[in-house]
Amino acid sequence: MFSADPLIRLVVEEGLNQLPYKECMVTTPTGYKYEGVKFEKGNCGVSIMRSGEAMEHVLQDCRRSICIGKILIQSDEETQRAKVYYAKFPPDIYWRKVLLMYPILSTGNTVIEAVKVLIEHGVQPSVIILLSLFSTPHGAKSIIQEFPEITV
Repeated sequence: MFSADPLIRLVVEEGLNQLPYKECMVTTPTGYKYEGVKFEKGNCGVSIMRSGEAMEHVLQDCRRSICIGKILIQSDEETQRAKVYYAKFPPDIYWRKVLLMYPILSTGNTVIEAVKVLIEHGVQPSVIILLSLFSTPHGAKSIIQEFPEITV
């Protein structure tokens, strides 16, 4: 049986590598001092329901204490217009780096709408990192044209 978890983990870890960090001293359980790193600024994940939820558990495996927000957006099959049905974020999302999770990107409309909702909640596009496994060229181009500041 094939599991997408190893592929998702690679994408999530690369997204985490994009977050700013600083060096710090870590003491191991055996008392050994080790020079490690920690994130400089708060961060959170936001999954675009339902497919983005497949990436949540991998993100939480990598960063147990990370806050997770959710957005439910569905596209009209005829017009391809995205409509927001639900959005729930950490109350202080406006100062956090956001890992936006959406594994399969086709037209880009859903992600564009999700970024607009995040902007309405005070998030700057420059602090959004889109985590996606697969994308069409059209979808990626649409997102980059609309929001050139986000990291894909």
